[in-house]
Amino acid sequence: MEKASACIEILPILLIFLIVEVKPSQSMCLLHLFSFLDKNSRKSLAKTCHQMLEVFQDPLLWSLLNFHSPGELKKDNFLLGPALKYLSICWHSQRVKVCNIEDWMKNTFQKDFCYKHENIVSDFLLEVCNRCPNLLSLTLSGCGHVTDNCILLLLKNCPNLETLKLENCVRITDLTLEAVTLHGRALRTLHVDFCRNVTRAGLERVREKRPSVTLSAERSANMIPDSKPEKKFMLEKTSRKLVQL
Repeated sequence: MEKASACIEILPILLIFLIVEVKPSQSMCLLHLFSFLDKNSRKSLAKTCHQMLEVFQDPLLWSLLNFHSPGELKKDNFLLGPALKYLSICWHSQRVKVCNIEDWMKNTFQKDFCYKHENIVSDFLLEVCNRCPNLLSLTLSGCGHVTDNCILLLLKNCPNLETLKLENCVRITDLTLEAVTLHGRALRTLHVDFCRNVTRAGLERVREKRPSVTLSAERSANMIPDSKPEKKFMLEKTSRKLVQL
């Protein structure tokens, strides 16, 4: 690990040296070196000279994107384009628990917190639908505001999608599973882990209609699904009557 960190630290220096030394026909060398840098480092180098900016804007540099929070999707340190094949948005934070609360149960503070970011991931995925038709793999974790409709549009607009991994995405339901059977023609791997609104019946339909798909659904069909306010009210009312009797 120490050697790898040291190599990454000297990459910017090496890149600056290569600006003078590398010929146009050898620009793939710069592109390869850029691929070892994180998004912020690439953006910083792109500001140093025109040649670095050209490398930053090369679509081949952006075949893989990893994000660790919704806020990262708002930055300008990456490019979306048809070269994107692997996309991961994984938010592993205690704040995800707030997003996972059913909307009708949230207090004012929790609603305000979610309001600030609830559309960020969905809007980003819509951009992916429009600009990244060659996407092969999508991983979403802790994206509590992503809906079935987003996944449906992705499956329709990214026909080559082979891997779809959804973890702790509470708004994902059997409608996503149905979309997989209808539009996931290239899909080979499907994970719907810890998605509480996915049912056992929905999983069985996928296994029946798409037996070639490797399906994982850790805990999903065994979790307590969301309940509607009126249903919960009726249960509480019935309980009070039983207590009175």
